[in-house]
Amino acid sequence: MRIPADSALLAVDVQNGFISERDELPIAGGRGVIPVINRLLPRFASRVASQDWHPSGHGSFASSHPGRKPFDVGELAGVSQTFWPDHCVQGTRGARFHPEFEERLVQTIFRKGTDAAVDSYSVFNDNAGLNPTGLEGFLRGRGVKHLFLAGLALDYCVLYTARDARRLLPELPVTLIVDACRPVDPRTGEEAVAEMRRLGVRFIESRELE
Repeated sequence: MRIPADSALLAVDVQNGFISERDELPIAGGRGVIPVINRLLPRFASRVASQDWHPSGHGSFASSHPGRKPFDVGELAGVSQTFWPDHCVQGTRGARFHPEFEERLVQTIFRKGTDAAVDSYSVFNDNAGLNPTGLEGFLRGRGVKHLFLAGLALDYCVLYTARDARRLLPELPVTLIVDACRPVDPRTGEEAVAEMRRLGVRFIESRELE
């Protein structure tokens, strides 16, 4: 497949906290997305990345709720919330991009999860729809006509980003690069793939773009 000139690649949350920090939220196989994304970035005219950028004591952390354990489910900002281990706290090593990720190739970075009162999976907006990041305006302003998604985690931040892309930019084809994503959990990863198919997201392996 030839990559259209008006396409954008969005690399979601390729951060230490999801890859190499044992005390945070490492995703099995997460490091494996890095060489795939690095190889593809130079081929796109628009190259975007996101970062989870939580303040200390974020409301999505289990540690902020006495009696809660990581991966318990409750409510935050009026929506269902999985409570996570502390991760990607602003200014820490866990919040930084993994050192093998070619950050220098990225044109714009969108940070999310900065409001302690609400979690933010999607790179477009937080989970309660309160804090848009500006990604929608960026894509429109750049004249992007096709969005490619990669990164972590398939069953949360990538899925929610795909949902918002289809909702906010219904005219924009969205393609998931399968081998450039990993889920927190294989079961919910399968559910995410099924939902994205229903939403009309296309699926492709990176080799098909090379």
